[in-house]
Amino acid sequence: MDYIGNIIRPPSEAYSMIVQVTVGCSHNMCTFCGTYKDEKFRVKDIATIKRDIDEASRRGHTRAFLADGDVLILPNHTLREIIEYAYKKNPSLERVGVYANTKSIIRKTVDELRELREAGLGIVYQGIESGNKEILRKIKKGAFPDRMAESAEKVKAAGILLSQTVLLGIGGVESSRVHAEDTGRLLGRMSPDFASALTVMLLPNTELYRDWRAGKFNLPDKFGLLQELRTMIENMHVRSRCLFTSNHASNYLPLRAYLPDEKEKTLALLDEVLRLKDERLLKPEYLRAL
Repeated sequence: MDYIGNIIRPPSEAYSMIVQVTVGCSHNMCTFCGTYKDEKFRVKDIATIKRDIDEASRRGHTRAFLADGDVLILPNHTLREIIEYAYKKNPSLERVGVYANTKSIIRKTVDELRELREAGLGIVYQGIESGNKEILRKIKKGAFPDRMAESAEKVKAAGILLSQTVLLGIGGVESSRVHAEDTGRLLGRMSPDFASALTVMLLPNTELYRDWRAGKFNLPDKFGLLQELRTMIENMHVRSRCLFTSNHASNYLPLRAYLPDEKEKTLALLDEVLRLKDERLLKPEYLRAL
């Protein structure tokens, strides 16, 4: 396989066929992310992509994920050719997934997204990080809540599954509560099929790390992060069933709950952990990772 640099994929794609279509991220400005700092965004040539699909298809797969950071930004005819080729080479394939940022979703019409769904695109993974406009500005996310909500509406209107991620701690101690409240409200407004909370990890090659070293950013402690998680879920009033998880390796407390059905049970669990403040209930620091 022609893998270049670090290959990042969602946890749910662990057993998928991973095909690197682009190298890096088309935005690559977020202050917290160090994944693609040394990579200039570029699209691989179609011949290389097809050779990788040929090689990976020898094992047989039911799912495929097209990496790296923002494959959806490609023109529809290119995406359709790649997706259709993956299905041709994998008769048992059931779903293809991609990462997408708000800008790349907005640039496509609902009809264009439907065209990709009909070709076999089954799920889009979108990083939201926060629902607070000022925090999004500070972390240079490149999109604000209203546009994020518009992009979510497009994906759902096209009949594609939507999975969104948010970041615990990204507002720092000072904006912890407003970050949690606004993020919960935005997730409720967008009502994705899946939502996941990750926890900020300070990486030395990032602007956020440099702010932390300079005393300009203070990360909430373990229980402060769990309070954010509780507040977020409390304010997340989804209109349709959503699987909410916090089982990423970066998190201190793994959760898996269907909202709204299991909301009260989940809040009660978090209340008990916050009441006890027993670190033995949390993931040890040495087990946390990206």
